[in-house]
Amino acid sequence: MNRSSPPRVSIVTPVHNGAEYLSECIESVLSQSYQNWDYTIVDNCSTDNSVEIAERYIAGDSRIRIHRNPQFLGAIPSHNAALRLISPSSKYCKVVFADDWIFPECLERMVAVAEEFPTTGIIGAYVLEEQNVICSGLPYQSTFVTGREICRQHLLNKLYVLGSANSLLFRSELIRSRDPFLNESNIHADTEACFALLDSCDFGFVHQVLTFTRVRAGSLTAASNDIQTSFSGVLQILMEHGRSYLTGEELEILLRDHLAGYYRFLGKSLLRGQRETLSYHKGVLAKTKYGFSWLRVVLGGLSTLLAFALNPKSTTEKLLKAEIALEQQNTFTSANRLPLSTKETRSDEAVRK
Repeated sequence: MNRSSPPRVSIVTPVHNGAEYLSECIESVLSQSYQNWDYTIVDNCSTDNSVEIAERYIAGDSRIRIHRNPQFLGAIPSHNAALRLISPSSKYCKVVFADDWIFPECLERMVAVAEEFPTTGIIGAYVLEEQNVICSGLPYQSTFVTGREICRQHLLNKLYVLGSANSLLFRSELIRSRDPFLNESNIHADTEACFALLDSCDFGFVHQVLTFTRVRAGSLTAASNDIQTSFSGVLQILMEHGRSYLTGEELEILLRDHLAGYYRFLGKSLLRGQRETLSYHKGVLAKTKYGFSWLRVVLGGLSTLLAFALNPKSTTEKLLKAEIALEQQNTFTSANRLPLSTKETRSDEAVRK
């Protein structure tokens, strides 16, 4: 990287009632060892003192500005609105969520990898999620991975290193090439965006913890985990992008196995009386070419009951292990979903819509 003329990084922070942690977020940007950045805080009609907090920092640093949305937006539209505000002179773009933060070397280390490998469009790193380090699994030597290979590993081996927008650095030209950048009809829009982009660019990775993600009760992440939206998210990725990264046989096997597991999960949800979960997934599946099948749901439930009747102890242990594995998977995949990391609560009117 040419340190005499470092490229500009546009940082954006969408915020809705984020006063509790916003100062910590802004301070983490101000503490960056890399200094050529501009910072736009996008207020989504906050009713707390988020705007006042932002204005205090604006008074002390001309690189910071605030934009106030004229009307409240849902989580994904709010992020799209923020990404439209990146500087036209920026080479890179970084999202920092209002209740998360980035370590002092974050921009410096990520930009260095991006400059070293010009074909990379997305740069990731390890993430500290509360006390746990996630987005791990790449060999230490893997600073550069082709876009095709990282997506194949994601699908075939469940290698969750793409991270959330909070843990990624994007080339600004990629942000500008898509409007809206995120598919506002997909709750897993940021993962979808990564798969779309990596079809024509490569992936860089910094083997260092560079970002912090907070886990908060009542967030969209928690709501998504409650009804296991990861099942629908994986299905959509396979259907829309599988052919770009997998052989025909690989895709067929993954789709078959995923749908089988999907309906086993729905069968268990039926047994548990989880109406909200069934309603959500029925709506999702009905819009796909596979449709929704109550028969497969019932068969999924019966297979669980039969397994329990034949070997109750073993089945209970397997179910518990499956629950733990699924919870761990959602921990990783939630870090791949920008809309779920906004921490806006389920009660937001726009989310309900």
